[in-house]
Amino acid sequence: MTTREELINDLKRVREQSPLVHNITNYVVMNNTANALLAVGASPVMAHSVDEVEDMVKIASSLVINIGTLSKKWVKAMLLANKAAHKKGIPVVLDPVGAGATPYRNEVCAKIMEEHCPKIIRGNASEILSLSLPSTNTKGVDSLDKAEDTIEFAKDLAYNYKSIIVISGAVDHITDGIRVVKIKGGSPLMARVTGLGCTSTAIIGAFAAINPDPFKAAIHAMRVMKIAGEIAAETAKGPGSMQLQFLDVLYNLSDEDIINHFQEAE
Repeated sequence: MTTREELINDLKRVREQSPLVHNITNYVVMNNTANALLAVGASPVMAHSVDEVEDMVKIASSLVINIGTLSKKWVKAMLLANKAAHKKGIPVVLDPVGAGATPYRNEVCAKIMEEHCPKIIRGNASEILSLSLPSTNTKGVDSLDKAEDTIEFAKDLAYNYKSIIVISGAVDHITDGIRVVKIKGGSPLMARVTGLGCTSTAIIGAFAAINPDPFKAAIHAMRVMKIAGEIAAETAKGPGSMQLQFLDVLYNLSDEDIINHFQEAE
């Protein structure tokens, strides 16, 4: 469990330290996540070439791996970067986009997790369930399952791989295998904006870079997403303006905003 003060302090550290977050992410969300990282105060870099990912990891503070648009070269780059990050000792965050949709996605996730399992894994309920039960299917990148029905599988996954599992949804569920934190807030409009889930993963990367406790880092990142989404929705008229408002709110997020919109976790 975390407090308002801890969240405020971590956001301040992100803005002061501007950690370099190395993203191997997908074409669809590359611009969105880079802008969100800049807005929150971090420094994004999108580097995918096998010729440079290991060198980029050497100067990065965290690594985010997103399997949204896969190719053999990108998978090789992900594995190289993951190994280099493990060697350097920086946190790795995995977003198993569309896991369960195809055997190839399941295979890639399994390789990443078996070689050096990321410190934090964030996905929707179906994606997280597919990591536990590879035969589970998803509808593209959309969830067919509910977080509350998946949490026991997530706890086992977290315990077995010694990772923090984040199931994002209307209510986010975060577990280390023993503890479970539920975070409310946000807005239904967030689900109508392409890439806000992937944005959550990138923001987790920023907070993991400045907080050595991956459980708290994940909680703080998801709280920031919920608070920013809730405030942005107050003036947004639809998905288009929601995306713009979200970035502006993230950039201007104040201590007062956090205090006024902070919801106690269950």
